[in-house]
Amino acid sequence: MGTSNRNIPELPVPVLKLMVPNGNKSMPVIGLGTASYPFAYNEATKEVILNAIRAGYRHFDTAAVYRTEQSLGEAISQALSLGLIKSRDELFITSKLWCTDAHPDRVLPAIHNTLKNLGLEYLDLYLIHLPVGLKRAESYEYPFKKEDLVAMDFKSVWEVMEECQKLGLTKSIGVSNFSCKKLEILLATAKIPPAVNQVEMNPLWQQKKLREFCETKGIVITAYSPLGANGTPWGTKGVMECEVLKQIADAKRKTLAQVCLRWVYEQGVSLVVKSFNKDKIQENIGIFDWELSPQEVDKINQIPQNRGFPAIDFIADEGPYKSVHEFWDGEI
Repeated sequence: MGTSNRNIPELPVPVLKLMVPNGNKSMPVIGLGTASYPFAYNEATKEVILNAIRAGYRHFDTAAVYRTEQSLGEAISQALSLGLIKSRDELFITSKLWCTDAHPDRVLPAIHNTLKNLGLEYLDLYLIHLPVGLKRAESYEYPFKKEDLVAMDFKSVWEVMEECQKLGLTKSIGVSNFSCKKLEILLATAKIPPAVNQVEMNPLWQQKKLREFCETKGIVITAYSPLGANGTPWGTKGVMECEVLKQIADAKRKTLAQVCLRWVYEQGVSLVVKSFNKDKIQENIGIFDWELSPQEVDKINQIPQNRGFPAIDFIADEGPYKSVHEFWDGEI
Protein backbone atom coordinates (compact mmCIF):
# COMPACT_ATOMS: atom_id res chain seq x y z
CA MET A 1 0.00 0.00 0.00
CA GLY A 2 2.35 2.38 -0.68
CA THR A 3 4.13 5.57 -0.85
CA SER A 4 2.59 6.98 -4.00
CA ASN A 5 0.69 9.67 -2.09
CA ARG A 6 3.60 11.21 -0.18
CA ASN A 7 3.98 14.18 -2.48
CA ILE A 8 0.28 14.94 -2.72
CA PRO A 9 -0.57 18.10 -0.74
CA GLU A 10 -3.37 17.93 1.77
CA LEU A 11 -5.63 20.74 0.59
CA PRO A 12 -7.59 22.49 3.34
CA VAL A 13 -11.13 21.93 2.09
CA PRO A 14 -13.55 23.37 4.68
CA VAL A 15 -16.41 21.26 6.03
CA LEU A 16 -20.01 21.95 6.97
CA LYS A 17 -21.74 20.25 9.89
CA LEU A 18 -24.89 18.28 9.06
CA MET A 19 -27.64 17.96 11.66
CA VAL A 20 -28.05 14.22 12.26
CA PRO A 21 -29.40 12.31 15.26
CA ASN A 22 -26.78 11.39 17.87
CA GLY A 23 -24.23 13.96 16.80
CA ASN A 24 -22.87 15.87 13.83
CA LYS A 25 -21.61 14.64 10.47
CA SER A 26 -19.03 16.68 8.58
CA MET A 27 -19.40 17.22 4.81
CA PRO A 28 -16.60 18.74 2.70
CA VAL A 29 -18.04 21.90 1.17
CA ILE A 30 -16.90 21.04 -2.36
CA GLY A 31 -17.64 17.74 -4.04
CA LEU A 32 -17.11 16.26 -7.48
CA GLY A 33 -20.33 15.66 -9.41
CA THR A 34 -20.42 12.59 -11.66
CA ALA A 35 -23.54 13.21 -13.79
CA SER A 36 -22.51 13.15 -17.44
CA TYR A 37 -25.34 13.31 -19.97
CA PRO A 38 -26.48 11.08 -21.63
CA PHE A 39 -26.29 8.82 -18.56
CA ALA A 40 -24.17 5.72 -19.22
CA TYR A 41 -21.38 3.67 -17.69
CA ASN A 42 -18.07 5.16 -18.82
CA GLU A 43 -14.71 3.54 -18.15
CA ALA A 44 -13.05 6.98 -18.12
CA THR A 45 -15.07 8.09 -15.07
CA LYS A 46 -12.91 6.01 -12.73
CA GLU A 47 -9.72 7.83 -13.75
CA VAL A 48 -11.48 11.20 -13.43
CA ILE A 49 -12.40 10.37 -9.83
CA LEU A 50 -8.86 9.20 -9.05
CA ASN A 51 -7.51 12.49 -10.41
CA ALA A 52 -9.96 14.34 -8.16
CA ILE A 53 -8.81 12.36 -5.11
CA ARG A 54 -5.21 13.23 -5.99
CA ALA A 55 -6.24 16.90 -6.25
CA GLY A 56 -7.73 16.84 -2.74
CA TYR A 57 -11.43 16.11 -3.29
CA ARG A 58 -13.02 13.91 -0.64
CA HIS A 59 -16.73 14.44 -1.40
CA PHE A 60 -18.27 12.61 -4.38
CA ASP A 61 -21.83 12.85 -5.65
CA THR A 62 -23.53 10.11 -7.66
CA ALA A 63 -27.05 8.74 -8.22
CA ALA A 64 -28.69 5.53 -9.36
CA VAL A 65 -29.86 7.17 -12.58
CA TYR A 66 -26.39 8.56 -13.48
CA ARG A 67 -24.94 5.04 -13.86
CA THR A 68 -21.70 6.20 -12.27
CA GLU A 69 -22.01 4.36 -8.94
CA GLN A 70 -19.96 1.42 -10.21
CA SER A 71 -17.18 3.67 -11.54
CA LEU A 72 -17.06 5.57 -8.25
CA GLY A 73 -16.83 2.30 -6.34
CA GLU A 74 -14.00 1.08 -8.57
CA ALA A 75 -12.15 4.37 -8.08
CA ILE A 76 -12.51 4.17 -4.27
CA SER A 77 -11.15 0.63 -4.27
CA GLN A 78 -8.19 1.65 -6.44
CA ALA A 79 -7.52 4.77 -4.35
CA LEU A 80 -7.23 2.56 -1.27
CA SER A 81 -4.92 0.14 -3.10
CA LEU A 82 -2.70 3.01 -4.29
CA GLY A 83 -2.57 4.57 -0.84
CA LEU A 84 -4.22 7.80 -2.02
CA ILE A 85 -6.54 7.44 0.97
CA LYS A 86 -6.00 5.36 4.08
CA SER A 87 -9.62 4.35 4.64
CA ARG A 88 -13.10 4.73 3.15
CA ASP A 89 -13.96 6.93 6.17
CA GLU A 90 -11.92 9.77 4.62
CA LEU A 91 -14.54 10.12 1.88
CA PHE A 92 -18.05 11.58 1.87
CA ILE A 93 -20.23 9.68 -0.61
CA THR A 94 -23.69 10.87 -1.68
CA SER A 95 -26.14 8.93 -3.83
CA LYS A 96 -29.80 9.39 -4.70
CA LEU A 97 -33.06 7.45 -4.88
CA TRP A 98 -34.45 7.61 -8.42
CA CYS A 99 -38.14 8.27 -9.10
CA THR A 100 -38.96 4.67 -10.12
CA ASP A 101 -37.87 3.62 -6.61
CA ALA A 102 -39.72 6.45 -4.82
CA HIS A 103 -42.23 3.94 -3.41
CA PRO A 104 -42.09 2.68 0.19
CA ASP A 105 -41.46 -0.95 -0.79
CA ARG A 106 -38.58 -0.04 -3.13
CA VAL A 107 -36.42 2.28 -1.02
CA LEU A 108 -34.53 -0.41 0.91
CA PRO A 109 -33.86 -2.57 -2.18
CA ALA A 110 -32.70 0.60 -4.00
CA ILE A 111 -30.15 1.61 -1.36
CA HIS A 112 -28.88 -1.97 -1.12
CA ASN A 113 -28.39 -1.97 -4.89
CA THR A 114 -26.55 1.37 -4.70
CA LEU A 115 -24.24 0.02 -1.99
CA LYS A 116 -23.61 -3.11 -4.07
CA ASN A 117 -22.72 -0.95 -7.10
CA LEU A 118 -20.34 1.13 -4.97
CA GLY A 119 -18.87 -1.83 -3.09
CA LEU A 120 -19.52 0.04 0.18
CA GLU A 121 -21.14 -0.83 3.48
CA TYR A 122 -22.72 2.61 3.96
CA LEU A 123 -23.36 5.99 2.33
CA ASP A 124 -22.66 9.30 4.01
CA LEU A 125 -25.79 10.87 2.48
CA TYR A 126 -28.80 9.40 0.66
CA LEU A 127 -31.16 11.80 -1.09
CA ILE A 128 -34.62 11.59 -2.63
CA HIS A 129 -33.68 12.76 -6.13
CA LEU A 130 -36.93 14.62 -6.98
CA PRO A 131 -40.30 15.25 -5.30
CA VAL A 132 -42.12 13.00 -7.78
CA GLY A 133 -42.45 9.32 -8.56
CA LEU A 134 -42.40 7.20 -11.68
CA LYS A 135 -44.12 3.88 -12.21
CA ARG A 136 -42.04 0.98 -10.92
CA ALA A 137 -39.45 -0.22 -13.44
CA GLU A 138 -36.41 -2.45 -13.35
CA SER A 139 -34.16 -0.02 -15.21
CA TYR A 140 -33.40 3.67 -14.83
CA GLU A 141 -34.32 5.67 -17.91
CA TYR A 142 -33.95 9.40 -18.52
CA PRO A 143 -35.78 10.76 -20.40
CA PHE A 144 -38.88 8.72 -19.53
CA LYS A 145 -42.49 8.53 -20.68
CA LYS A 146 -44.58 11.31 -19.16
CA GLU A 147 -47.49 8.90 -18.70
CA ASP A 148 -45.30 7.09 -16.14
CA LEU A 149 -45.24 10.08 -13.77
CA VAL A 150 -47.00 9.45 -10.44
CA ALA A 151 -47.35 11.33 -7.16
CA MET A 152 -44.95 10.46 -4.37
CA ASP A 153 -46.25 9.73 -0.89
CA PHE A 154 -43.71 11.89 0.95
CA LYS A 155 -44.62 10.57 4.40
CA SER A 156 -44.32 6.86 3.68
CA VAL A 157 -41.24 7.16 1.45
CA TRP A 158 -39.50 9.32 4.05
CA GLU A 159 -40.28 6.81 6.79
CA VAL A 160 -38.26 4.21 4.88
CA MET A 161 -35.48 6.75 4.27
CA GLU A 162 -35.38 7.16 8.06
CA GLU A 163 -35.18 3.38 8.37
CA CYS A 164 -32.14 3.40 6.03
CA GLN A 165 -30.40 5.73 8.46
CA LYS A 166 -31.42 3.75 11.54
CA LEU A 167 -30.07 0.57 9.94
CA GLY A 168 -26.70 2.25 9.31
CA LEU A 169 -27.01 2.00 5.52
CA THR A 170 -26.49 5.77 5.36
CA LYS A 171 -25.14 8.23 7.91
CA SER A 172 -27.59 10.96 6.89
CA ILE A 173 -30.63 11.48 4.65
CA GLY A 174 -31.97 14.36 2.64
CA VAL A 175 -33.78 15.52 -0.47
CA SER A 176 -33.10 17.20 -3.79
CA ASN A 177 -35.14 19.70 -5.81
CA PHE A 178 -37.57 20.36 -2.93
CA SER A 179 -39.26 23.77 -2.62
CA CYS A 180 -39.96 25.48 0.73
CA LYS A 181 -43.54 24.22 0.62
CA LYS A 182 -42.54 20.62 -0.09
CA LEU A 183 -40.00 20.75 2.72
CA GLU A 184 -42.72 21.98 5.07
CA ILE A 185 -44.93 19.03 4.07
CA LEU A 186 -42.06 16.61 4.74
CA LEU A 187 -41.06 18.24 8.03
CA ALA A 188 -44.64 18.04 9.33
CA THR A 189 -44.36 14.25 9.73
CA ALA A 190 -40.60 13.54 9.68
CA LYS A 191 -39.03 12.03 12.79
CA ILE A 192 -35.57 12.67 11.33
CA PRO A 193 -35.47 15.96 9.39
CA PRO A 194 -33.60 16.08 6.09
CA ALA A 195 -29.96 17.04 6.64
CA VAL A 196 -29.53 18.40 3.10
CA ASN A 197 -31.56 19.83 0.22
CA GLN A 198 -29.54 19.60 -3.02
CA VAL A 199 -30.78 22.18 -5.51
CA GLU A 200 -29.74 24.22 -8.52
CA MET A 201 -27.83 27.27 -7.32
CA ASN A 202 -25.44 29.66 -9.04
CA PRO A 203 -25.13 33.44 -9.58
CA LEU A 204 -27.98 33.32 -12.12
CA TRP A 205 -30.27 31.36 -9.75
CA GLN A 206 -29.37 32.40 -6.24
CA GLN A 207 -32.18 30.70 -4.27
CA LYS A 208 -32.34 33.40 -1.58
CA LYS A 209 -35.80 32.44 -0.28
CA LEU A 210 -34.98 28.72 -0.13
CA ARG A 211 -31.61 29.36 1.51
CA GLU A 212 -33.21 31.48 4.22
CA PHE A 213 -35.91 28.85 4.84
CA CYS A 214 -33.40 25.99 5.05
CA GLU A 215 -31.19 27.95 7.41
CA THR A 216 -34.09 28.38 9.86
CA LYS A 217 -34.71 24.61 9.73
CA GLY A 218 -31.08 23.52 10.10
CA ILE A 219 -31.02 22.06 6.58
CA VAL A 220 -27.76 22.43 4.63
CA ILE A 221 -28.05 23.45 0.98
CA THR A 222 -25.87 21.69 -1.57
CA ALA A 223 -25.65 23.57 -4.86
CA TYR A 224 -25.70 21.58 -8.07
CA SER A 225 -25.07 23.20 -11.47
CA PRO A 226 -22.92 25.91 -9.82
CA LEU A 227 -21.47 26.58 -13.30
CA GLY A 228 -24.81 26.19 -15.11
CA ALA A 229 -24.38 22.59 -16.40
CA ASN A 230 -24.37 23.72 -20.03
CA GLY A 231 -25.08 20.87 -22.45
CA THR A 232 -27.42 18.93 -20.16
CA PRO A 233 -31.24 18.88 -20.09
CA TRP A 234 -31.10 20.60 -16.67
CA GLY A 235 -28.51 23.20 -17.64
CA THR A 236 -27.99 26.62 -19.19
CA LYS A 237 -25.11 28.36 -21.00
CA GLY A 238 -26.05 31.64 -19.31
CA VAL A 239 -23.71 31.27 -16.34
CA MET A 240 -20.52 30.78 -18.32
CA GLU A 241 -21.51 33.57 -20.73
CA CYS A 242 -22.40 36.12 -18.04
CA GLU A 243 -20.59 39.42 -18.68
CA VAL A 244 -20.67 40.47 -15.01
CA LEU A 245 -18.87 37.27 -14.01
CA LYS A 246 -16.39 37.61 -16.88
CA GLN A 247 -15.46 41.13 -15.75
CA ILE A 248 -14.94 40.05 -12.14
CA ALA A 249 -12.86 37.05 -13.24
CA ASP A 250 -10.63 39.23 -15.43
CA ALA A 251 -10.13 41.77 -12.65
CA LYS A 252 -9.19 39.08 -10.13
CA ARG A 253 -7.12 37.00 -12.56
CA LYS A 254 -9.31 34.01 -11.80
CA THR A 255 -11.38 31.85 -14.11
CA LEU A 256 -15.07 32.56 -14.46
CA ALA A 257 -15.72 29.11 -12.96
CA GLN A 258 -13.65 29.98 -9.88
CA VAL A 259 -15.62 33.20 -9.38
CA CYS A 260 -18.91 31.24 -9.54
CA LEU A 261 -17.72 28.58 -7.13
CA ARG A 262 -16.26 31.13 -4.71
CA TRP A 263 -19.57 33.04 -4.71
CA VAL A 264 -21.51 29.85 -3.95
CA TYR A 265 -19.07 28.95 -1.16
CA GLU A 266 -19.38 32.43 0.38
CA GLN A 267 -23.15 31.90 0.72
CA GLY A 268 -22.45 29.30 3.42
CA VAL A 269 -23.56 26.30 1.38
CA SER A 270 -21.85 23.21 -0.02
CA LEU A 271 -21.54 22.50 -3.73
CA VAL A 272 -20.92 19.74 -6.24
CA VAL A 273 -19.19 20.64 -9.49
CA LYS A 274 -18.67 18.32 -12.46
CA SER A 275 -15.61 18.39 -14.64
CA PHE A 276 -13.86 15.53 -16.39
CA ASN A 277 -10.89 17.75 -17.28
CA LYS A 278 -7.86 17.19 -15.03
CA ASP A 279 -6.74 20.85 -15.06
CA LYS A 280 -10.25 22.15 -14.36
CA ILE A 281 -10.71 19.68 -11.52
CA GLN A 282 -7.61 21.22 -9.91
CA GLU A 283 -8.69 24.77 -10.80
CA ASN A 284 -12.17 24.33 -9.32
CA ILE A 285 -10.83 23.44 -5.89
CA GLY A 286 -8.63 26.56 -5.81
CA ILE A 287 -11.24 28.83 -4.26
CA PHE A 288 -10.36 28.87 -0.58
CA ASP A 289 -7.39 31.28 -0.34
CA TRP A 290 -9.04 34.43 -1.74
CA GLU A 291 -12.39 36.18 -1.54
CA LEU A 292 -14.80 38.40 -3.45
CA SER A 293 -14.94 42.07 -2.47
CA PRO A 294 -18.22 43.59 -1.19
CA GLN A 295 -18.48 45.50 -4.48
CA GLU A 296 -18.10 42.29 -6.50
CA VAL A 297 -20.69 40.53 -4.37
CA ASP A 298 -23.06 43.45 -4.91
CA LYS A 299 -22.62 43.20 -8.68
CA ILE A 300 -23.39 39.46 -8.56
CA ASN A 301 -26.46 40.11 -6.40
CA GLN A 302 -27.86 42.33 -9.14
CA ILE A 303 -27.61 39.70 -11.91
CA PRO A 304 -31.11 38.98 -13.36
CA GLN A 305 -32.39 35.64 -12.07
CA ASN A 306 -33.40 32.72 -14.27
CA ARG A 307 -33.85 29.06 -13.29
CA GLY A 308 -31.85 26.75 -15.56
CA PHE A 309 -33.84 23.62 -14.64
CA PRO A 310 -37.59 24.35 -14.81
CA ALA A 311 -38.31 20.57 -14.67
CA ILE A 312 -40.34 20.54 -17.88
CA ASP A 313 -39.83 16.76 -18.18
CA PHE A 314 -41.76 16.31 -14.94
CA ILE A 315 -44.78 18.39 -16.00
CA ALA A 316 -47.74 16.57 -17.58
CA ASP A 317 -51.48 17.16 -17.92
CA GLU A 318 -52.18 13.75 -16.40
CA GLY A 319 -49.28 13.83 -13.94
CA PRO A 320 -49.00 15.05 -10.34
CA TYR A 321 -47.65 18.45 -11.50
CA LYS A 322 -49.47 20.18 -14.35
CA SER A 323 -47.27 23.28 -14.51
CA VAL A 324 -43.79 24.52 -13.65
CA HIS A 325 -45.46 26.75 -11.06
CA GLU A 326 -46.95 23.68 -9.34
CA PHE A 327 -43.68 21.75 -9.37
CA TRP A 328 -41.72 24.57 -7.73
CA ASP A 329 -44.66 26.02 -5.74
CA GLY A 330 -44.20 29.43 -7.31
CA GLU A 331 -40.45 29.56 -6.59
CA ILE A 332 -39.62 30.37 -10.22
